Amino acid sequence: MAIIDHLNLNVTDYARAKRFYERALAPLGIRLVMEFAKSGGFGRDRPEFWIAAGATSYQTPAQLKPITPVHIAFVARDRGEVDAFHAAALAAGGTDFGAPGLRPEYHPNYYGAFVRDPDGHNVEAVCRQPLPPRL
Repeated sequence: MAIIDHLNLNVTDYARAKRFYERALAPLGIRLVMEFAKSGGFGRDRPEFWIAAGATSYQTPAQLKPITPVHIAFVARDRGEVDAFHAAALAAGGTDFGAPGLRPEYHPNYYGAFVRDPDGHNVEAVCRQPLPPRL
């Protein structure tokens, strides 16, 4: 069972961020599931990852002035999805922050790719599945 129900990421320009995440997350089977005002929730079945511009009920406008970059990693179902995510994110305006590849220092089967979104957030897709055995 997951330990986080959902996550909200502050963005400076909702329309720009929405376009980026719609394109970047599509190869992972993640889509915009719910939207209202300047807020959108992405997921495969339900909104788990939210982006929003402007103050929410728990924030003041002063808290939103600095957008402090965060790191978020999305689960890819296979290594091909990691590769496709990286290509789609770059095509959507992201900046390369780590090409697809193994990162055995994290885990023996850790295959990930990193991009920075338009606000500088570090966005990753990762697959921890080993390659199938060759016959």
